[in-house]
Amino acid sequence: MAFAQNLVRCSIKAAVSKNHFSLAKTASNFGAYQLSTQFNSLQPLRTFSIGSQLHQDVNVTFLRANGQKIQAKGKVGDTLLDVVVNNHIDLDGFGACEGTLTCSTCHLIFKVQDFEKLPDKASDEELDMLDLAYELTDTSRLGCQITLTKDMDGLVVSVPATINDARSA
Repeated sequence: MAFAQNLVRCSIKAAVSKNHFSLAKTASNFGAYQLSTQFNSLQPLRTFSIGSQLHQDVNVTFLRANGQKIQAKGKVGDTLLDVVVNNHIDLDGFGACEGTLTCSTCHLIFKVQDFEKLPDKASDEELDMLDLAYELTDTSRLGCQITLTKDMDGLVVSVPATINDARSA
């Protein structure tokens, strides 16, 4: 589901960047984005959630390498990349490919107990991208591939000190 969401988002952004507003408006009807012709941009609505869990808040803390804690809220069904973007968290270079699984800039490190509770294991494509990430650990995952569930409320993830954009490798 995250892949389809990211595909729609990238298609809309590409249409807007080429001033194809009619195409972008049609694509935005899928509910992921609100088209703003006034500002020539898209405003995320990111309400991709499931059933009765729609709009349920999930608290996430991002722990920077320097010890700074950044607390944010996401919704059930959001990815950790969505949480960073929707809360305007300044993590240098984070999510450069916008969740299309073509870079490793949203690399995050989980505590062992949280990593073991993740509902989905990393795909081969994600593992390939992680191989290119700096500071890789056994509990590393890409934030664009982690979809929040209500059980993740209070999650703390570590952000590596440096990033590697696999697209430039």
